[in-house]
Amino acid sequence: MKIITLTLNPALDKNAKVDGLIPASKMRCHSIQYQSGGGGINVSRILKRLEVDSNCVFPSGGDTGIHLTRLLKEEGVQTNPISIKDWTRENLAIVDTNTNLQYRFGMPGNELSEEELIAIKKTLAKYVQKDDFLVLSGSLAKNLPQNFYSKLIEEFSNKQPKIVVDTSGISLIKTLEQSVYLIKPNQRELAQLAGKEFLSNIEQEEFAKELVEKGKAKYVVVSLGAKGAFLACKEGVFYQSTPSVQVKSTIGAGDSMVGGLIYGVQKEYAPKDILKMGVACGVATTMSEGTQLASTKNIDKVLQLISV
Repeated sequence: MKIITLTLNPALDKNAKVDGLIPASKMRCHSIQYQSGGGGINVSRILKRLEVDSNCVFPSGGDTGIHLTRLLKEEGVQTNPISIKDWTRENLAIVDTNTNLQYRFGMPGNELSEEELIAIKKTLAKYVQKDDFLVLSGSLAKNLPQNFYSKLIEEFSNKQPKIVVDTSGISLIKTLEQSVYLIKPNQRELAQLAGKEFLSNIEQEEFAKELVEKGKAKYVVVSLGAKGAFLACKEGVFYQSTPSVQVKSTIGAGDSMVGGLIYGVQKEYAPKDILKMGVACGVATTMSEGTQLASTKNIDKVLQLISV
């Protein structure tokens, strides 16, 4: 089974450090790095670290799009860029070395024309077959309707792929109008799906199990932040805590978790081990600076800490 990731709102991520943030002063940046970013793109990047290939589909425009594509190729990711008119956006993350606090600046995404959307769908249709993973991860391009993922799932329903969704807000709510294979909301997003402001621990479990029982998703993985995550499926509810590590950046941690979950499913792990792999990849990414994502060394290290 193949893995195809779709990123509709990618970004060229720029990371830098400054020795003290001072208002109205020219601050000298150093330790500048560039990385490719965006939900599905990060999933493909973490899978490559796990020695699993995927087809990474994304819109690419202007010099920033060319740079992003080149960075992915250097990592060995199989790229499928769709040429678009708008330039791919840039995001910026700055670490103040005096405080070790990170400041993140997200830029508006590109728009996608009808012709560009058709090209994206044609590319997906070329790759997606029955039982393949189709990963819909990240925010939507700014001119797309909130039900875009839902409509896309409907269009590809005849191919019967395993749909993995990691998005938020109304887009996530609309997406679950269709049945999917796996979703990864956080606690706030799960409450929104339930139409509430807050869910207690017991309510979180019950609602996640309800989504599984109603056939909305085979796996519901709920991120609990620093406390770890739990997974609900027909076999039951499984929890995984996180080991104590030095957190350098949380950028891409959620996407890395999705990559680890998919890896576990593809390897036919038991549910508790699927969750363990997902949490390990997410935690390992927080140990890297900027948007570098997890190294295989840190993934193995976290897996050992979890086992202990």
